[in-house]
Amino acid sequence: MAGDGNGRRILVLPGDHIGPEIMAEAEKVLAAVDRRFELGLTLEHALIGGAAYDACGDPLPAETLARAREADAILLGAVGGPEWDGVDRALRPEKGLLRIRAELELFGNLRPAILYPQLAEASSLKAEVVAGLDLLIVRELTGGIYFGEPRGIRTLESGEREGFNTYVYRESEIERIARLAFRLAAQRGGRLCSVDKANVLEATVLWREVVERVGREFPDVTLSHLYVDNAAMQLVMAPKQFDVMVTGNLFGDILSDAAAMLTGSIGMLPSASLDAAGRGLYEPCHGSAPDISGKGVANPLATILSVAMMLRYSLSEPEAAQAIEDAVSRVLDQGLRTADIYSEGCKKVSTAEMGDAVLAALG
Repeated sequence: MAGDGNGRRILVLPGDHIGPEIMAEAEKVLAAVDRRFELGLTLEHALIGGAAYDACGDPLPAETLARAREADAILLGAVGGPEWDGVDRALRPEKGLLRIRAELELFGNLRPAILYPQLAEASSLKAEVVAGLDLLIVRELTGGIYFGEPRGIRTLESGEREGFNTYVYRESEIERIARLAFRLAAQRGGRLCSVDKANVLEATVLWREVVERVGREFPDVTLSHLYVDNAAMQLVMAPKQFDVMVTGNLFGDILSDAAAMLTGSIGMLPSASLDAAGRGLYEPCHGSAPDISGKGVANPLATILSVAMMLRYSLSEPEAAQAIEDAVSRVLDQGLRTADIYSEGCKKVSTAEMGDAVLAALG
């Protein structure tokens, strides 16, 4: 599709705190590959999260949602911060993110955990345990206990308060995330591990049954199952045994963050959230990091690598995506590090300096 001049539209949502800082570097890189590969991209900007709430009282304004529906892909920074803790729960910044995922039916969350060889010593595990790690966690994103009803906090007759949530999945929801995970596994190492808690939770008994049924459509993919507690243990004991993991919203939230730390820093990890047609929202795995906001020390590489994922999965531009990933690897070869991945003997650089280095490495 390179050079087809379609004028594909990218909606940029910088968000809160370090969001605008890291997004500025990602936009520089995106502009460079747009020129180099003649991608014909048009960038638009809108508000989400706390910035949107401050401007118009809604973490996902109608204008932002309308632009998101029209975009070919969405690039997000980060949302949230302590200054919005007192806001009504329905209007907190994170609700804007949950709503845009639900409204756009972005059901498939792709969370790669890739350990760059230059950062093997930065992992909390021994280098020999994690060296060469290339894991993809596929998380169902719009169902499960985060969205299940009924939910709330009620007062019992005794006067004691009780919080309750509902863990629920329909067959169709399980089928579509399983099919996505099988397709991705078929393109990689041909191994898929489904994670559930079928020994306790009926919702995941159904999950396992449906995953096995979908698996019969993919005879070249080897399917295995793990209970989530065992999966967590295996991730820190022998993470390289996994190729692709698929699981529900709650378990995926936890396991993907655990896998992130195997790579040395969550500041290195991109993510994608896809709909059935492959359109997606791309964002770094880390949060808005208010503690370092405005200091120019945030790591922009996860956001830059999210641009690469966007080019690969939603825009079908693998050559441009690979160029970005290669540039990031060359920068790490040069010993340049932001504070979160710094080690002795390397050169510590700022957010902007890291972005400039990736630009230079693109050539």
